[in-house]
Amino acid sequence: MDRGERGREPNRVDREPDIAGLRRWNTPTIYNGWEALTRTGDRMAVVNAETVVDFMPEMGPLAGYAATVVIEPGNPSHAERGAELWAGYRSYIASLEGPTVVVVQDLDKPAVRGSFWGEVSAGIHRSLGCVGTIVDGAIRDLEDMQAAGFKALARRLCVGHAWSTPVRWDVEVEVFGTAVRPGQLIHADKHGFIAVPDDDVPGLLEAARFMDELENRTVIPAGRQTAGLSRSRILENFNAAAQQFAERADARFGRPGEHTGVEHDL
Repeated sequence: MDRGERGREPNRVDREPDIAGLRRWNTPTIYNGWEALTRTGDRMAVVNAETVVDFMPEMGPLAGYAATVVIEPGNPSHAERGAELWAGYRSYIASLEGPTVVVVQDLDKPAVRGSFWGEVSAGIHRSLGCVGTIVDGAIRDLEDMQAAGFKALARRLCVGHAWSTPVRWDVEVEVFGTAVRPGQLIHADKHGFIAVPDDDVPGLLEAARFMDELENRTVIPAGRQTAGLSRSRILENFNAAAQQFAERADARFGRPGEHTGVEHDL
């Protein structure tokens, strides 16, 4: 069966975030909010482990729910069932509530044989509620994709599409060294991406706002407003601000100081 046996991921009722609100912040800020909320032990499991390129940074952050698909452009045997596979895959995409981010695993990796994306594919996906893609392979028709309002993060550009047929969809995929499940909340920009665990979606935007405001009231001014101060006074002020940051974050999220994020920025 081409569609994943697990079917759709958990219902988004009662955990729907403000996608437009999430897009107002860069991905590191969303990560800071996630880190304050999460009980996940592995802080690296949810972000890209390998280099990913945002080919349209001027479009701002990408946010939406993951639709997943596996491709293998270098294998011509997929063309034998091409029409059937495309029809099934497009029906899957059309069944989803947007905004959708299409997360694509390319089985040709580390080689690049062809692109799943281009002007035509971007246009039809955009009309079906997709706002962009993360593909562990290539894209082409860059300007045309952008004109369609379809943002793309990928490994590189290429010329042709080869045999870019959907092979499997609605299954867990691995892109840039990171596992992504169907339905996961995705946030991405020129820094990379985060695939947010379902349990951490509620309150994510509020947490990101809180952590950003807290930084701007404590450690950021302590590190910048230093004119005329001695180095010892600068360190004294910053250490006091860092302590204040930790205490306020702990009071808000009930987390020990090592999880507040201060030490990661020093």
